[in-house]
Amino acid sequence: MSTRGRTPGQPGLLRVLNDRAALELLLDDGPLTRNEIAGRTGLSKPTAAEIIRRLESADLIRAAGTEAQAGRRGPSAAVYEAITDRDLAVAVDVQLVDVRSTVVDALGRAYPVATHTMSPDEVRGPGTDIVAAAITRAATAAGTDPDLVTAVAVGVQASVDHTTDTLIFTDGLPGWPRERVAATLSAELGVRVVVENDANLAAIAERNIGAGRTVGSFALFWMAEGLGMALDLDGRLHTGASGAAGEIGYLGVPADARAIDPTATIIADLISESAIAALAAEHGITAPDGSAADWREVLPQLPGLPEQHPFTTALGERIGHNVLPALAVADPETVVLHGPTGIAGGPALAAAVTAWLRTRTRWSTAVVAPGVPDTPVLHGARHVLIDVVRAALADRVDRINEDAPEPASAPDPHLRT
Repeated sequence: MSTRGRTPGQPGLLRVLNDRAALELLLDDGPLTRNEIAGRTGLSKPTAAEIIRRLESADLIRAAGTEAQAGRRGPSAAVYEAITDRDLAVAVDVQLVDVRSTVVDALGRAYPVATHTMSPDEVRGPGTDIVAAAITRAATAAGTDPDLVTAVAVGVQASVDHTTDTLIFTDGLPGWPRERVAATLSAELGVRVVVENDANLAAIAERNIGAGRTVGSFALFWMAEGLGMALDLDGRLHTGASGAAGEIGYLGVPADARAIDPTATIIADLISESAIAALAAEHGITAPDGSAADWREVLPQLPGLPEQHPFTTALGERIGHNVLPALAVADPETVVLHGPTGIAGGPALAAAVTAWLRTRTRWSTAVVAPGVPDTPVLHGARHVLIDVVRAALADRVDRINEDAPEPASAPDPHLRT
């Protein structure tokens, strides 16, 4: 925040702080009247009126009817609301072939999700094109202008070193830059771009609205075409020195798991797409037409299987071998089985993993199903973007005050410091 050389306590700085406080109040609790803004901020009514004038002139708030129209009792007074449909962001989830995107505003309201399956040429195409198309689809689904989008958060199947802005540990994203990834996308798209690992974004969603709300620490296992892990310690993601803390799937298969799948070399192989398809075939799970089922045909059948089903038990053992290293190193309070496999397996698969851990290891860690099974990566990106959009609105408050003349009279004694 620029204060142009003003020292703390001077009217200009106090004006910025109070404008910000009023805007945040309208974002959190609005719409509100002038008197309600004054009462909840501790400011005088004349000061609240002046704040409203400044924020209205900057197109940050607008009149939203009267108390009577809002169903309130007493004399009618103008009600004001924050303008949130002119500063938008887009959350994007890029998987190997599927791309999902949705609009995000400062209130975190739900907008339609646009889903697209990429052609082979699109998959190999530039990351800029993939994200740009996702922005357009999200804006179209929401019925809004894509030119209003100023920020994007992209979840990808890769570790992200935010210190060097580098993508690491990824076998996909062939057309994406590996270095200066966020900076390159931001420059080419003309909006601020945040790039984050998909498992980390899912963990943010689980911490805010899912299985992580009531626990001190949890590990989230993202089981999709590959395996990733996010580690949340007391509400803070632990990503490691280079962003690769969750790449647990690259560990070698332990000796006591080799009999399960002699062809597996790393633990992620135990629950790979081909491994799950082969395991399904062993237990009589087929495609709808009776032929051998591939991974995508197996997953829709998992919700109907009980915990005691031989397939569920066998898959639970394989997942248990993947979970065990995380328990030995981090000892989280809870493990969340996530990604397409964890979502499909649900509570029955989580119970099977819990049972295997408690009977075959020294750990009794709770293993649970996802609390946010629908578009978790987008939900996590939404939480990131709400802060980004609100920070942009706060910056606009700073700008409208930078060149405002100082009042000739003494400052309002009710101004907050």
